[in-house]
Amino acid sequence: MPLVIVPTPIGNLEDMTLRGLRALKGADLIACEDTRRTLKLLNHFNIKKPLISCHEHNETRRAEELMRHIEAGKTVALVSDAGTPGLSDPGMTVIKAAIERGLPYDVLPGANALLPALLMSGIGTGSFLFVGFLKGSDAEKRNRLINIKNIEDTIVFYIAPHHLIKDLEIMAEVLGDRNAALVREISKIHQETIRGTLKDFKCGLPEEKIRGEFVCVVDGAAERAEEEDDSKWMKEADEMCGSNEPMKKVANLLAIKYCIPRNRIKKYILERYTREGK
Repeated sequence: MPLVIVPTPIGNLEDMTLRGLRALKGADLIACEDTRRTLKLLNHFNIKKPLISCHEHNETRRAEELMRHIEAGKTVALVSDAGTPGLSDPGMTVIKAAIERGLPYDVLPGANALLPALLMSGIGTGSFLFVGFLKGSDAEKRNRLINIKNIEDTIVFYIAPHHLIKDLEIMAEVLGDRNAALVREISKIHQETIRGTLKDFKCGLPEEKIRGEFVCVVDGAAERAEEEDDSKWMKEADEMCGSNEPMKKVANLLAIKYCIPRNRIKKYILERYTREGK
């Protein structure tokens, strides 16, 4: 297969599959997120292959280069630093480039943090929403959570340690005090599952626990939340617009305060003031 997506261990090197090793040995070129980290993996398994960097800052440019190698008849293996490429890691741009050109590719099963954390959490696995990392500003993170707060499926997040407390604070604010589990250092020596609620985590995590990558598994909404009393935010929207506040500012402030989508507020303002000819 000209392009092979190869998962790599997220902590324990014994999680490298035999099929993954065969793909790396058979590749003409290995594209990787960090050549230094991949070199350590290859040296451990005594594999010597040319490496080329392919990370979030150069993936678009590298994808074109990798496609030229594949079109020239070479086999390219794509890996990330740990886990499955394209799953909250670089890789999707390369995959899409292969699809656009009609080039064959394969994705091997293997290590990832999502499924082990979901099972270790003990929270419902019947259906779940994988969010990955919350991105952007605090306001953008709140808006993303507002859009998913009423779903009944289990929700799974990835969280970097330096964002942990702030992200948990925002999640508790928007989603409420739900049951949750923090799973850290998956497959490593200090693997641990911490169970509690979002507010417990926000207030009670000791400093020594805030190390390594985290997966946060959160209970879904117990039942579909009833619509809030629209009259409250509508009245405030009318008052703010009557004071000539910009619509964007009104929508942002009320979305955060009432945990409702900004577009819903904008739609109300536009329809109200178009109807009244203002």
